[in-house]
Amino acid sequence: MDWNHYRFTTVWDLPVGPDAAFTVLEHPEDYPRWWPQVRAVTRVDDSTATARFRSFLPYTLVVTLRRHRHDPAARVLEAAMSGDLDGWARWTVTPRGGGSRIVYEQEVDVRTALLRRLAVPGRPVFRANHTLMMRSGRRGLTAWLRTV
Repeated sequence: MDWNHYRFTTVWDLPVGPDAAFTVLEHPEDYPRWWPQVRAVTRVDDSTATARFRSFLPYTLVVTLRRHRHDPAARVLEAAMSGDLDGWARWTVTPRGGGSRIVYEQEVDVRTALLRRLAVPGRPVFRANHTLMMRSGRRGLTAWLRTV
């Protein structure tokens, strides 16, 4: 087992239509406005951005996101990640009842020296940190969608 490899899947059911949810997710530069753990997203060009994340743990991750797939018809957004984390992340938005289901998938390898050294004892804490961040993201997106 590679202790520095992570795969996450998170599902959010939201009380808004899938088009509205997808439209918000298309604009990562706005994520810090509704997702407290996304500290900054800076556009480099039309398909690249740099993002800073910090959740419960007192450690900031910096990644470069490069658009890999942007499919409004299928409501899928996918980005390649490099930097402190190397891998990919994907949002898939589908209708569910009168609202939407958002599936977030991420597969990454940790590249920072400190987190790699802490891989074995820290793994449960790192996974919990990610879970807390995703819960906060769901709450933040739900509140944001009520205002837009």
